[in-house]
Amino acid sequence: MGDGMEVKLYMPLTMNLQFFAQDGPGGEKTEPATAKKLKDAREEGKVAKSKELNSAFELLALFLVIKVLASFFASGFIETFFNVYKKMPDVTRDSVSGFSLRQAQSLVNYSLIQILKILWPVLLIAMIVTFAIGLVQVKWSPTLKPMQPKLSKLNPAQGFKKIISKDSLFELLKSIVKIVLIGWIAYSSVKDYSGELFMLYEISLNAAIGLIGKIIVDTGIKISIFYIVLGLADYVYSKHKFNEDMKMTKQEVKDEFKNTEGNPEIKGRQRQIMRQASQKRMMQAVPKADVVITNPTHLSVAIMYDTDVASAPLVVAKGEDYLAMKIREIARENNVEIVENKPVARALYTTVDVGQEIPPELYQAVAEILAEIYRKKTA
Repeated sequence: MGDGMEVKLYMPLTMNLQFFAQDGPGGEKTEPATAKKLKDAREEGKVAKSKELNSAFELLALFLVIKVLASFFASGFIETFFNVYKKMPDVTRDSVSGFSLRQAQSLVNYSLIQILKILWPVLLIAMIVTFAIGLVQVKWSPTLKPMQPKLSKLNPAQGFKKIISKDSLFELLKSIVKIVLIGWIAYSSVKDYSGELFMLYEISLNAAIGLIGKIIVDTGIKISIFYIVLGLADYVYSKHKFNEDMKMTKQEVKDEFKNTEGNPEIKGRQRQIMRQASQKRMMQAVPKADVVITNPTHLSVAIMYDTDVASAPLVVAKGEDYLAMKIREIARENNVEIVENKPVARALYTTVDVGQEIPPELYQAVAEILAEIYRKKTA
C-alpha cells in the first residue's frame, strides 16, 4: 500500500492431528498374538493355509494315478463304450414312437455307474490327499462358523473394498505369473515330443491315443511339481501374513488379560479381602492358644496343643511387626502365656504355616516350653 506502509498477511496453518494418531487402540501392533486370539481366530475359520498347495497335490495325485492305472482306465472306458454301443438298438426299439425314454434313462444310468466304477480310485485318492494336506496345514479343528450367514457379507461397500485391495492385486499378479509359467512349462514339455507328434498320421489309432495320453500325463506331472513349489511359497507367505495380521497392540494384550484373568486391581482387592478374613480368623484363634512364643517384638507365633484335635501342637496364628504386636495384645487380654524364645519363634515362623502341626525337629523345644507353662498353672 501507499505511504510506506507495509502490510503482512498471516495465513492460519491448520494441521490434522490424526496424522500423529497411533495405529489401532494402544499403538502399533507389535505384540505376537496370544493363545486366546489364535484360538478365537481358528474358531472363526481364520487360519494360515494355502489353497494353491491343496490344488497342487491334488493335481499331482491325479496325474500319477492316471499314469499308474492307465491300462485299467483305458480297458474300462473301451469296455463301457462297446457295452453302451451294443445297447443302443434297444433304445430305439419301440413300435409306437421309435424312442423308448425308459430304456434311454436306463442306458444313461448304466453309463454313469460304469464310469464311477472306473474313476473310483481317482475320487478316493483326491479325498485322501485333500484331507491330508488340510490336516498338515491347519491341524484337525473343524468349525461351522465360517458357514454361518452374516449380513456384513452382503455389504456392497465391503465387497468393493475386497476387490480393490492390496491382497486382491497380489492375487491377480500371482495368477498372471502362474499362467505364464504354466504355459511355458506346457510348451516346453510338448516341444520335447514334437518329432513324435509329426508321425501321428503314420501310426495306429491305439498308438496315437497312447502317445497323446503320455504327453498329457508327463506335462501334467511337470506342471504339478511346479505348482507344489508355488504352493509351498504361497503357504510360507500366508503363514507370515497371518502372523502379521494377528499381531496385537500392547493395549489389546492388556485388555485381553483383564477379560480373561480379571482386572488386576479387582483381583488385588479380592486378595486383600481374603487376607483380612484370614487374619481375622487367625486372631479369633489366639485366645484358644496355650502359649505365644515371641522374638521378642518382631515375631509372634501362637501354639495350641489339643490331643483331640491333632497329635502334635498346632500353629494357630503367626505374624510379624504389627500382627505380632496384635497377637501379643490379644494373648494378654485372654491370659495366654507369652514366652520369649528367639530361635524357636524364628524356626516356627519360617517353617510352619497357620493350621499346620509343628515338625518333629521342634517337638523337644516346644515341649519344654509347654511343660514350663503347665507347671506354672498347677503350682
